[in-house]
Amino acid sequence: MYSFEPSDEQKMLIDAVSRYATSDLRKAAHDAEENKELPPKLISKGWELGVLQASIPEAYGGFGERSAVTGALAAEELACGDLAGALAVGTPGLFALPILLAGSEEQKQQYLLPVIAADWKAYTAALIEASFDFDPNELKTTAKAEGSDYILTGEKTFVPYADKAEAMIVYARLEKETKAFIVPKEAAGLKVGAEREKWMGLNAIPFFKVTLDGVKVPKANLLPGDFSLVLDSSRVAVAAMAIGVAKASFGYSRDYAKDRDVFGVKVAQKQAIAFMLAEMVTEIEAIRLLVWEAAWAIDNKKEDASQKAYLAVTGAIDLAMMVTDRAVQILGGHGYIREHPVELWMRNGRGFAAFTGLAMV
Repeated sequence: MYSFEPSDEQKMLIDAVSRYATSDLRKAAHDAEENKELPPKLISKGWELGVLQASIPEAYGGFGERSAVTGALAAEELACGDLAGALAVGTPGLFALPILLAGSEEQKQQYLLPVIAADWKAYTAALIEASFDFDPNELKTTAKAEGSDYILTGEKTFVPYADKAEAMIVYARLEKETKAFIVPKEAAGLKVGAEREKWMGLNAIPFFKVTLDGVKVPKANLLPGDFSLVLDSSRVAVAAMAIGVAKASFGYSRDYAKDRDVFGVKVAQKQAIAFMLAEMVTEIEAIRLLVWEAAWAIDNKKEDASQKAYLAVTGAIDLAMMVTDRAVQILGGHGYIREHPVELWMRNGRGFAAFTGLAMV
C-alpha cells in the first residue's frame, strides 16, 4: 500500500520548491505575463533547486532516483506559484525524462549529462499537433525508415523554447506506433516558426510551431522504449500542475472573501460563497488523491498505471476550470481586473485540456 507521509528527502525538496514558488514565481508572474518574458535569473534559480536532477541517477549526472510521486509534489507547488514559471523550469525535463524512461543505455550516457550537469538550457520536446481531434497515440507526423536513417515529416505546435533549443524530442508515428526521436538543432529540414504563437494564457513562455520537412536522423536516435511510460508521466505532471493552479485560486479567493465587506457582511459569510469554497477545496483534495495514486502506480510499475494516469488528468482538467472560474466569480468585478491573479489563473486553467506533453515527472 502507498503511504501519505512524505519522506525526509521529499519534505526538504518540496519545502524549498514551495518557498521559491511563493517568494519568487508568484511575485514575478504578473509582470512576466504582461511583458511576455520570464526573467532568465528566475528560471535559473528554479533550475538550481534540482527537481529534475533529483530524478536522474548519479550515473547520468543526477543525484537521485526517479520518483513520479516526488515529481508530482514538486509540480503542484511550482504551478501554485505560477504555471508559466513551472513549465519553463521543467522544460529540459521534456527532453531528459523520455530518454531516462524509454532510451537505450547508450542514449542515456550520451545525452543526459549535458542536460543535467549544466546550467538551464533550452532542451525541449514536440508532441502536440494542431488538430481538433489530437490524440498522442494517433499522430499525423510520420517516421519512415530509409537505409540507416529515419525520415520525419509533419508539423508540431506548442513547442516551448523551440527557437533556442539545443535539441528536442520529436514524437512521430512509426508503423502505427508513437515513437520518440532525438533531433539535434542543426538537423536539415527542421524549421522553427519565425514568430511566437499567441495563446489565451502562458504568454510568459515562448511557444513555436515546428515543421519537419523530411528531417533525417540516424536510427540510433530512436528511443526504443514504450511511449506509454512517457505519456503516463506527462499526464501525471499536467494533473499535478492543474491542482497547483486550482490550489492557488482557491487560497486567493478564500482570503479575499474573508477580508472583503459587502453591505457590512464578509463575502465568505454569504452562504452561496461558502458553499462554493467548500466544494472547491473538496474537489482539490479528491483529485490530488487520484494524482498521488497514479504516480504511486507508475513508480511501482502497476498494470493499471496508464488507466490511473488518464483518470487523474481527466479529473484535474475539469477541476482547474471549475475552481479558477469560481475564484473569478468570488472576487466579483475585481476578478476581471488584471491586478488580481485569478483572471490569469482562469486563462491558464482553461488550457489544461491541451497541455499533454508540456510537462513531465
